[in-house]
Formats: sequence, C-alpha cells, structure tokens
Amino acid sequence: MPEHLTPARGHGLVEILDRVLDKGLVIAGDIKINLANVELLTIQVRLLVCSIDKAEEIGLNWWRYDPRLTATVGSSYASAPTAVDIESRLERIERRLDALGSRGSTPHHTGHEPSPTE
Repeated sequence: MPEHLTPARGHGLVEILDRVLDKGLVIAGDIKINLANVELLTIQVRLLVCSIDKAEEIGLNWWRYDPRLTATVGSSYASAPTAVDIESRLERIERRLDALGSRGSTPHHTGHEPSPTE
C-alpha cells in the first residue's frame, strides 16, 4: 500500500487524464423531483469529456460552425463598436435629422394653388 502514496501518483493522474481525453468519458444522470406522484422537474445531465480529435472522430464538431466561436476580425462578434464609432454614427444621424427638419419647415405643395384673393 505505501507504493500508492509516492510522488509517482501525480504521474498516474497524467496518464489517467491522457486516457480519458484519448478514449472519452461519458457521465450521464437524471434528477427528478416529484411531489405527490406529480413530476415537477426533470434535469437530464449528459457530459462528454474527450479531446478535440476524439470528438471530431465521433462526429461532434459544433464549435467549427458556431458563429460566436468562429468569428473573423471585423465581424460583429469579434469586436464591439468603440466610442469613436458610436460618436461618428450619432453625428451622421443628427445631420440627417437636421436635413429632414429643414426640409420639413418649408411649405408642402398640396396641389391647390391659392387664388389671388386668398
């Protein structure tokens, strides 16, 4: 039994982790909460621990197509707008509003020409 308490135990942990990542480990469980034979809550837990290579081998590669994980530089997920970007956009919007407001202050053409007596 003393041989199990030697510093080689850390090395054994690395071997176990290597084996788990290489082969994979599945942990599955269900938690059900019932009250008077009425099921109130069911939680299903499914956990797969393995390496990326093993996951791809068994057909799990969702991270390749998730836009939050595969965003390129310049996309909306990769970088948030800076304060300078927001300020310049706000200035453009305000200029457009001013232009629309100045157009709105001129009388609109209604199609009815006023007579000289009006």
